[in-house]
Amino acid sequence: MSELNDIKYWLFDLDNTLYDGATKVFDQVDKKMSKFISDKLNVDIQEARKIQKSYFQEYNTTLNGMIKNHKINADEFLEFVHDVDLSFLAKDEILGNQIRNLEGKKYIFTNGSREHAKNVTKKIGIDQLFDGIFDIRDCEFIPKPSKEPYLKLVENYKIEPQYCIFFEDIARNLKPAFEMGMKTVWIKNDEPWASKFSDSDFINYKTDKLSTFLKEINEK
Repeated sequence: MSELNDIKYWLFDLDNTLYDGATKVFDQVDKKMSKFISDKLNVDIQEARKIQKSYFQEYNTTLNGMIKNHKINADEFLEFVHDVDLSFLAKDEILGNQIRNLEGKKYIFTNGSREHAKNVTKKIGIDQLFDGIFDIRDCEFIPKPSKEPYLKLVENYKIEPQYCIFFEDIARNLKPAFEMGMKTVWIKNDEPWASKFSDSDFINYKTDKLSTFLKEINEK
């Protein structure tokens, strides 16, 4: 971990990264996307599900596909799909302590909404630990792993990529960060859409648990 001594910027994805994917929070979001599509396009849930996954693969987010193909109201979509039950998310004091002890600036970089990020981090008890949230609106609805949002993020926060490390559960989203000079960490999981490309050269580190990885850094 000595090669991480110079890190000044800590960049975190939100869903399934700052909390354990086993909590299935994003499963709720996933189901609400299907419901939104079903209602908007007047198709049954099975057909909506096919459209949802097709858009995710082709456009990197379902929202991006819905905007491009159906001119939907993005704010309406984001508000609907992120209206989920977070009551079972518990405070994560271990993660909070490790993030607090990191030296440098800390940011959240998400394809979701700022409101969702605030709700999740508040429930976990880490909402006061970040210097900024860069969400899908800040990206002008162009999602990761398109290069544009990474460039906007770096410019917005004046980040020096060579001194930045990015934590993310979807492996393919690490590629642009690596190409810009950031160190990359994949949060290991078994989801086919998230683990695809997980053996790629653009991943510097892998971990089963974010707090454990950060603890190793803080104790170096």
